[in-house]
Amino acid sequence: MSSVVVQSPPRTPEPVREATETKYEYPGIPTTCDGAEAVVHVEINVAQAAGAYPITSSTTMGGGFNAAVMNGGKNLWGDPLVFFEPESEHSAATVCEGFAVAGGRVTNFTSGQGLVLMKEVLYTISGKRLPVVMNIGARALTSQGLNVHAGHDDVMSVADVGWGMIFARNAQEAGDFCLISRRAAEATQTPFFSVQDGFLTTHTVETALLPETAFMKEYIGDPKEKLVNLMDTANPMMSGVVQNQDSYMKGKIAQRWFYDRVESALEEAFEVFAMKTGRRYGFVEPYRCDDAEYVLVGMGCYMETAKATVDYLRTKGVKAGVLTVFVFRPFPARQIVEALKDCKAFTIFERMDDPMSTTGNHLTREIKAAFCDAVTGQNGQTRIDGVPRIYSAAAGLGSRDVRPGDIIAAFQNMMKPRGQDFFCVGIDHPLALKRPEDPDLRPKGGFSMRGHSVGGFGSVTTNKIIATIAGNVFGKDVQAYPKYGSEKKGLPTTYYLTIGDSHVMMHSELEHVDLLCINDTTAILNPNTLDGVQLNGKIFMQSPHADPAEVWKRIPPHVQKMIRERKVRVYYTDMVKIAREVASRADLQMRMQGIVLLGAFLRLTPYAKQSDMNDELVFAGVEKALRKYFGKQGEQVVQDNLTCVRRGYSEMREIPAAVIGA
Repeated sequence: MSSVVVQSPPRTPEPVREATETKYEYPGIPTTCDGAEAVVHVEINVAQAAGAYPITSSTTMGGGFNAAVMNGGKNLWGDPLVFFEPESEHSAATVCEGFAVAGGRVTNFTSGQGLVLMKEVLYTISGKRLPVVMNIGARALTSQGLNVHAGHDDVMSVADVGWGMIFARNAQEAGDFCLISRRAAEATQTPFFSVQDGFLTTHTVETALLPETAFMKEYIGDPKEKLVNLMDTANPMMSGVVQNQDSYMKGKIAQRWFYDRVESALEEAFEVFAMKTGRRYGFVEPYRCDDAEYVLVGMGCYMETAKATVDYLRTKGVKAGVLTVFVFRPFPARQIVEALKDCKAFTIFERMDDPMSTTGNHLTREIKAAFCDAVTGQNGQTRIDGVPRIYSAAAGLGSRDVRPGDIIAAFQNMMKPRGQDFFCVGIDHPLALKRPEDPDLRPKGGFSMRGHSVGGFGSVTTNKIIATIAGNVFGKDVQAYPKYGSEKKGLPTTYYLTIGDSHVMMHSELEHVDLLCINDTTAILNPNTLDGVQLNGKIFMQSPHADPAEVWKRIPPHVQKMIRERKVRVYYTDMVKIAREVASRADLQMRMQGIVLLGAFLRLTPYAKQSDMNDELVFAGVEKALRKYFGKQGEQVVQDNLTCVRRGYSEMREIPAAVIGA
C-alpha cells in the first residue's frame, strides 16, 4: 500500500513535570504528547515486538516503536524489542499472527486501506485465540476520493472479525486504552483494536498523564508467564486446521465461551485501572444525561466538543446531554439503553456514511437493535415501554471540521416536532443542517493561536514545541493541532494552538483567536486570514522591512481597516533573514524560519511572568524542548534553533499605534 508520510522525526514523549500528589498509587506522569506518542510509550514497555507496515496516519506510531528498537530498547521484562516491516499490511498481520502463535506479545499500527487489506488474517487471529493488540489511527477509506484523514470507515469494515474494539477521544485515552485493551485481550484470549482518530488524535499534542512503568509492569504482567506458545513441541495442540461439515460449526459456536468472558474482563480492567490511577472509564460515558431530554451519541474526539457544547446549551435552558461510546465490541447494548431510555430524543453522530443502509450507519443500527430488544425484553434487556425518537448524522468525514454550531444544530433538530431523520453537518448540501450560531467555548483562561504558513517552513514543529513548553514549562493544559494534508509541502497550511487552565475540550479548527501568526507573507493579502481575531488581539508576521511604516504600507487597505476596527496590535520581524544567518546547514534554512516564532510567542504571552520565571529559566525549558525534537540532528542544530528563538524574542518589533491610526 502507498502511504503519505508526514515529515517529522519519530519520537517518544519525554515526561518533564513532577507527578501530581494524589491518593492514587499510580497517578501518572504529567507531560505533553500526541496520541501516537502515548501509544508508543505503552507498547515499547509492555510488548515484545511489532509487525507493521505503517500507513498514514499510524506512521508515527510505527516510527516511534522502530526508533526504540534501533536504540536497543528492551521492554519492562528485559526482552529486546523487535520490529518487523514486511511488504504489505496483509503480511504485517501475518507476522503478528505468527509471533503470537509462538507465545509472543505483539502489536501493530495501521489505518485505512491497510486495515482493510488485513481483514483475511484478522479472522484467523481471533479464531486461534491470539491476544494481539492493534493500534489504529482511524481513517476514511478511499471511495470517491483518496483521503488520509479521520474516518471510521476502516474500523467499521472490520467490526465483524471477532476482535474487541475501543475508541479514544484524546491522547490521554489513547495511551490508557492501549494498556486496558491489552489486559482484557490476554485475560480472554481475544484480540483487540485500540482506536483513535487519525491525525485529529494521533497527531494532536495535548496535556496527558503517562502511565508509570511500575504500574504497567504490575497491570499487564510478564508475557513469558501469561501467554501460551501454540508451537511448543513438548505440549502439542491442534490449531488452524481444515474442518468439514461435521466439525466447523461446532468449533465456531464453541468459541462463544471466550467471547462471553470479554465484557466482565473489560469491566475488571477498567475497575483496576481506576483504583490504581484515578482515571475511570467504562463501556460508555454519560455526561449530564440524568435529566437530559435530548442527547448526542457518538465515538471519537468530537465527543469532547459535544461536552463543551452541552454545557453551553444548559446555560440556555436546554436539557442536553452527551453519551460517549467507548467500547464498540463487545457492544454495550444494555448500558446504552439504560442511559438513553428516559430522554425524548437522541442523535447519533458517525464519522462515515453507508448510504445503502436505510436504517443508518453501523452505530445507529446497533443502537436501534438494542432498543428493539429492550421493547420486547429480550437478550438480557430490561423491558421498556417506549423508544425515544432516534436521529442520525454523518459528521466529520475525512477530518471535516465538527464545530459547536454543528452540534447545536443537531439539538435544535431534535427539539422540533418532526426533525430530519438523517442529516449531515459541516458542508453545503441539501441534507446538511445549518449552524444557527457558533459560540466561543474555549476553557477558562483560554488563549488561542492560529498560524498561516507554508508546508516545509517548520511552523508545524514550532507549534508542537510551543505546546510542549506551555505544558511542561509553564504547567498549562494545551492542545496543538496542525492541519495536515497529503499535498502540503510548499503550499499554504494552517496550525492551531489552545492553552487553558483546564482540559481543552474543543477538537475543531479555531475561529476565535488571540494571536494570529503569519509566516506566509501572501496570507496578509487575504481579509479572510483575520477571521476570528478577537478584539485587542495580536498579529505577528514575517516582513523583510525594518521600518514599521514600510511594513504597514504593504498591508492592503481593506485589511488595515479590519486591524483598526478590532484594535489589533501588529508585530513583525524578518524570520527568513534570521534563519538564513543562523542555520549552519543550508538544508535547514527554510525549516528554521518557523522556530523564530517561538521567541515571539514568549514575548507576546504572559505565561513566563505568570509562572514567576526569569529569562534564564524560560530558555532552559526552551532548550530542553528543542533537544527533544532536534537532539538527534546534533548539538549544533539544537544551538542554531535556540539562537533563532533568542533572536525572535529580542528582534521582534511593533508597528506603533500612531502609524496604524494614521
